[in-house]
Amino acid sequence: MHNKDQVKAKKHLGQHFLKDETIAKKIADTLSLKGYNHVLEIGPGMGVLTKYLLEKDTTTHVIEIDTESVAYLKANYLHLANRVHEQDFLKYDMSLIFKDDPFAVIGNFPYNISTQIIFKTLELRHQIPEFSGMFQKEVAQRICSKEGSKVYGILSVLTQAFYHTEYLFTVPPSVFNPPPKVDSGVLLLKRKESYSLPCDESLFFKVVKTAFQQRRKTLRNSLKSFNLSDNLKANVIFGKRPEQLSVDAFVELTLHIENDEH
Repeated sequence: MHNKDQVKAKKHLGQHFLKDETIAKKIADTLSLKGYNHVLEIGPGMGVLTKYLLEKDTTTHVIEIDTESVAYLKANYLHLANRVHEQDFLKYDMSLIFKDDPFAVIGNFPYNISTQIIFKTLELRHQIPEFSGMFQKEVAQRICSKEGSKVYGILSVLTQAFYHTEYLFTVPPSVFNPPPKVDSGVLLLKRKESYSLPCDESLFFKVVKTAFQQRRKTLRNSLKSFNLSDNLKANVIFGKRPEQLSVDAFVELTLHIENDEH
């Protein structure tokens, strides 16, 4: 498939093709390759990143929903052919590929589904010890931001509850075809040694999401739907706004709510 056709085919997917080989290699080199034998690339397109992953000492799989890209990869990367999965990462059961084995995730992610890819990774955290990829720069910064930052939010807290996050480098629009209107950013997630929380995890997710839905309000107001006791609402933590709370403070908050006695 010609590059022009490829771009046209991918336009509806929000994908921009990386054309800079140096950056492709640099992204492939961000993975430590420790603690797993499999790597999954999401949205490989024409394989500019794939070819550098195939040089590694791990087994590379790719997952791609565009039929023409799948045909291109199978025709041009013959030794990869049976590891090209024409599926949607967001909907596919990864155990059909990896069973219970750990695997790393990597990719130049389509902007329009990048946050959903993070949430799916969090669901699969027991199997994904490492994650590296390219996002819209502001999304990558948001994932890695700390409390007190204006961009600190749901994505920051939920990701950092289970992974160490690191913003690695910025990528300009000029290295893509077609060039996006914004800079991109590459980040690395390394799963924490202890990646289960000392509180009810589903409640933790709910508390974080509810708190940031009204981020300008104090927690006393934004968490009204939890029907908290007056005694609990008197706690100093409820006088704060969500962006003032660290991940640990959100865990503490969840424990308070969990143990609240009316």
